[in-house]
Order: sequence, then structure tokens, then C-alpha cells
Amino acid sequence: MTIRNEATSIISRLRAAGCVFAEEEARLLVEAANTSAELHAMVNRRAAGLPLEHVVGWAEFCGLRVAVDAGVFVPRPRSAFLVGQAADIARPGAVAVDLCCGSGALGTALAAVCERLELHAADIDPAAVRCARRNVAPFGGSVYEGDLYVPLPARLQGRVDILIANAPYVPTEAIGLLPPEARLHEARMALDGGADGLDIQRRIAAEAGCWLAPGGHLLVESSERQAPLSAEIFASAGLTPKIIRCDEWDATVVIGTRETTST
Repeated sequence: MTIRNEATSIISRLRAAGCVFAEEEARLLVEAANTSAELHAMVNRRAAGLPLEHVVGWAEFCGLRVAVDAGVFVPRPRSAFLVGQAADIARPGAVAVDLCCGSGALGTALAAVCERLELHAADIDPAAVRCARRNVAPFGGSVYEGDLYVPLPARLQGRVDILIANAPYVPTEAIGLLPPEARLHEARMALDGGADGLDIQRRIAAEAGCWLAPGGHLLVESSERQAPLSAEIFASAGLTPKIIRCDEWDATVVIGTRETTST
């Protein structure tokens, strides 16, 4: 039996494991496998609950195939809304930083649609950094390992036009309510945002003014419920906040703008 002829049995196995989109997942697994033995191993991993993206090694995001290694945060489709908002305000040649970059999916997608973007990204997780470097390399981007702004080159201070940060915003007590794929197989540091989910956003906003260029923008993903508090955090940090909501994607983005210094 060839690999492709095994699709029917794979679909049945995935359905039994609770995979809602079993047919599509079976197709992707068949395409990713080089041998029948490799296919069976991949199906076993998926049926055991590993995210499909970790099994095949990539995720589709904003029309790109983004490498996603085991344990690395899987980019969510709704984050494409954040990328779109950043792309709308990025000028040609803009300097962009992707903080808490994970796989680097957001920065990579932004670089793919923005002319001559100078891309920098950072994450505290070594596994995420290794993954992000593979994704941003084709766009000439640089990835740094460390806590938020700490590893960024000092020369970027006051020069960043677009600062995107899909920082973790799940309240600690809500981690247990997440789907098992996320709760068990993604790094907790990529999910846990502290008591109210906004601890990392506070730290990012507090230092954003030192890194943003005059007129530069900080964009974060938030929940609809948390967004007003995120806006207050931005305002307290000296940024002018704006909340943008997309019901179609169930996505909320908060944008904070550093005012242009008057002369």
C-alpha cells in the first residue's frame, strides 16, 4: 500500500483522536512524509495530541509557510490582523522590531509585505530564537536571544518605527482552560501573562518610548475584554492608544503611538 493509499485509514485514526479537520490534516501529513514508516510515526504523534504544526514542522501564516519547531508557540490565524495593522502604517524602509517573537511569524509576515523593512526580533526562549532565525533569514532579519529589549542593539534606541509584540496575555489562572495542544505542548512562558494577563505588556510599554522613533507605533494583540486596560497601560507610558477590533477574526489590537516631538 502506498502512502497516499493509506489516507482513508489515517482519517479514521485522526477522527477517533478527536481531530475536527481530519481530512485536511491527513492530506498534510501524507504530503509531509517521505516513507510509510515516517507517516505512521507522524500520525501517532498527532493522535497523541501534539499540535499538527509541531508534527509537520511548519504553520501556514499570512500565506507563508513558517517553520515551527517542537515546543515553540504556534502562530494563530487571528494574529494576521495585527500584521495587517502594522503593514498599513509601515513606510518603505521602516525599522521594525518583533518582541516575544516566538517563531518569528509576525515579523516574517510583515517583512514579506513591506518594502525594504529592516527587521529585528527577540525572544527569551532559545528554541524560539533558533526557529525564528530560520524564518527571518530570507528577509535579511536579525534575531536576538534575551528578555524583551535587553538583547537589542543599542543603536536601535529612538529609531524603531514599528514595534510589534504578541506578548503572552493569558491570565495565569486561565492557563488550565486552554486547549491541551497549547497547554501541554507550547512553552508556558509564551502563554502566561501573569495575574491579569498583562504583566509583559506593562514591561513592554514602560520602555517603548526609549526605543520608538518619534511617531513610531507599538502594536500588541489583546483580548476584547483586556483591551481597555491595555490602552490605559499605554497611556500611562506616554503613548497615545487606539483599540482596533476585527470580529471576523475575533482579534483585538491595541496601538500606542509615540507623539512626534515638536520643534
